[in-house]
Amino acid sequence: MTLTAPPPLLTRAGLADRGAARVTPPPRVVHMGAGAFHRTHQAWYTARAHDAAAWGIAAFTGRRPRVAEQLAAQDGLFTLVERGPQGDRFAVIDSIREAHPATAHDRFIALMTAAATAVVTLTVTEAGYHLDARGDLDLDDAAVASDVAALGAGDAAAGLQTPVARLTHALHLRHESGAGPLAVVSCDNIPDNGGTLQRAVAVFASACGWDAAPWRASFVATSVDRITPHTTAADLQLVADETGWSDEAAVVAEPFADWVLSGDFPAGRPAWEDSGARFVDAVEPYEQRKLLMLNGGHLALAFRGLLRGHATVAEAMTDPVCRDALERFWDEAARALDPVADPGAYRAALVERFHNARIAHRLGQIAVDTATKLRLRVVPVISAERAAGRDADASLAIVRDWARGIRTGVFGDPGDAGKLHEILLPGLHPADATLITAALDEPHDSKERPT
Repeated sequence: MTLTAPPPLLTRAGLADRGAARVTPPPRVVHMGAGAFHRTHQAWYTARAHDAAAWGIAAFTGRRPRVAEQLAAQDGLFTLVERGPQGDRFAVIDSIREAHPATAHDRFIALMTAAATAVVTLTVTEAGYHLDARGDLDLDDAAVASDVAALGAGDAAAGLQTPVARLTHALHLRHESGAGPLAVVSCDNIPDNGGTLQRAVAVFASACGWDAAPWRASFVATSVDRITPHTTAADLQLVADETGWSDEAAVVAEPFADWVLSGDFPAGRPAWEDSGARFVDAVEPYEQRKLLMLNGGHLALAFRGLLRGHATVAEAMTDPVCRDALERFWDEAARALDPVADPGAYRAALVERFHNARIAHRLGQIAVDTATKLRLRVVPVISAERAAGRDADASLAIVRDWARGIRTGVFGDPGDAGKLHEILLPGLHPADATLITAALDEPHDSKERPT
């Protein structure tokens, strides 16, 4: 019996041997949180810029080092599978110049204090900002407090726990070194992400005894959008079969991609507009459109869909009960949005995107860090509807589904059932808190028929 040799590992030397050599760009962008979304979004936009040869990315992971290990073994290369309704397209993305775990403190500081570094991007998830109920940095959070104490004791090299601490410390050292200005670009799904991060940095700096006001850093607000499901073993095998490369860092995404940015880049940036990125005076209408309609819509489908036994977004879209819950929530969310963002057209595009059954966007992947997501993606719709004199029933139904899912253990930890009010209510307007309390106490029947 003849055994077939496994395909070679995807590397820059391997590509060169096949006559497909890639330029190795110098690292001028530092990224924090090098997960799948960063690779399908910011790394993809950077690789497609006409000046990509001048803009390499130094990527640092978040809580786990595995992605850094995979990328480092492949010289930063990875395959992006664009999964459309009719088929797949494969592209090698070469914009990541180097990859490191979050614990690579010395390399992170060396890059952040280098004059050539012009941009810092972040995808650390909402929970990674450690915000309180008002959206401010929570200095009482155990990890944040630990980082303040570590810096006060001069122990930064021992390992800071939070992204805000690592970023603030690096910006402080950059200011001290006189390395020049740079842009900090949050790409996470939090309202006013640029302003929120800027305020968090200022608060953390003050807690450490530093004044962030003179630091030459701009904070850019963004709205990012590209559905990126979990990569499976079957996806990795498909990449090997179709490309002839073994690629443990491959990622899958829908064909759609959107990036809206507002802010200054004092030291330059890649030509992201080459792939459709838009630079606007105010990002808030687009940010809210995505946050409420896509991300909030995902919660509507995830909670109702998991309760009804579905596994993916596309599955839930075929269930009339789940689809009705989504459409009614979208009716409410659209009324809370600025017409300049054209929520009607965006909604129509979302229907097509959510129906793409070849994108296995798992509901369980969406239903994590749920309390934070509810506060950002659903509670604002409840507040807007109530302020307009309406009952916000569709939005409150999402809260009821969430409570039922926690209590029954369908998603989340059943042990959190007694903490639902504590998790969701602090900081809300009393009238909104009263309504949400009622929703938490009366879980919704997920088997109801569509209206």
